[in-house]
Amino acid sequence: MAEYLKLGPGAGESIDAYLEYRRIVGEDDEGKLFTPDEYENYKRTVVPARMKNRLFVSWTSPNGWDCKLIGPETLCFCQHRYKQHKTDFAELPSERPILLPCRAKGCRCKYYNYVPLNGSQPIRCTRCKHYSDDHTADPSHTCKKGGCQCVSFKSSFTCSCGQPTYAHDTIVETKEERQARGHPVGHDVPYAAMGGLTGFSSLAEAYQRLDDSGVGAPSEAFLNQPIGASDHPFLRMHASTLNQIEAGRGSQTDALTQKMADFKMTGTDADMDYYEMRYQQRLKEEKMRARGVPSSRPVSKRGLPSSSSSSSSSVVTKGHSARGKPASATQGKPPSKTTGKR
Repeated sequence: MAEYLKLGPGAGESIDAYLEYRRIVGEDDEGKLFTPDEYENYKRTVVPARMKNRLFVSWTSPNGWDCKLIGPETLCFCQHRYKQHKTDFAELPSERPILLPCRAKGCRCKYYNYVPLNGSQPIRCTRCKHYSDDHTADPSHTCKKGGCQCVSFKSSFTCSCGQPTYAHDTIVETKEERQARGHPVGHDVPYAAMGGLTGFSSLAEAYQRLDDSGVGAPSEAFLNQPIGASDHPFLRMHASTLNQIEAGRGSQTDALTQKMADFKMTGTDADMDYYEMRYQQRLKEEKMRARGVPSSRPVSKRGLPSSSSSSSSSVVTKGHSARGKPASATQGKPPSKTTGKR
């Protein structure tokens, strides 16, 4: 029997408040919810320093693209998420690179290190052919398989940017350092472990991201190039209309725009409606012929119905039906019996 969860008045606001709490506190409460006073004190002391000293984490290729912008749920080489690492600093460290050790109990990970996935599966090491999670979480990343002599994980798995995995680096940088690279920093937010996320476009891969952290915005020459055979069929269909609109021919622009807005393509549904109408019309005519009612369809010059195959198939030759049988047989009278051999 199905069970339903019923929520009383104000339950939606409570769920929103919990989600907001979880985004702000992250893993800092160690699984035990703060009291209202502790929560308010946390927001007064931790959040201002977090917004001032935010760290941006990205997995960067040699050409400068941020192929992966790290978020709270992104896994590290140690198989723990970014939000489980140390991400808040009251004062930014002066040493570089900035190390973000894992806070999970028993984990020996000393710094956050992103490793990509092949779909949903871990990638393999080029040296020993074992998976990435078969290697240790310490900085050496030696293989844990018995008898394996692999001393360090290295993978030639190719990223969408065209570069192998071992050519990428996990970069942890401050807001000023990221701005110096010309990459977006977004707005200051109070949420924990935001890493390199600055908006919805941060979830896309670098070759799909049209900001400075990816391939960048397309050039004016690309946007203004003429419509060609490789463009979308809609653009090719309205190429002449679009050219007239771009030319800006005064009062005609509004009329051309309205013409494109009112255009309706006759797709599969319209075709099926047409053929269904023809089929129903044919059935109706066959029933009328069976009752001896003359067809109301227009007659051609030869005295036959103007439509084609369905009408011509019902034409009876002199003294015979369409199937070659005597006409009397089609009128319900049995044919005369013959005797003797043919």
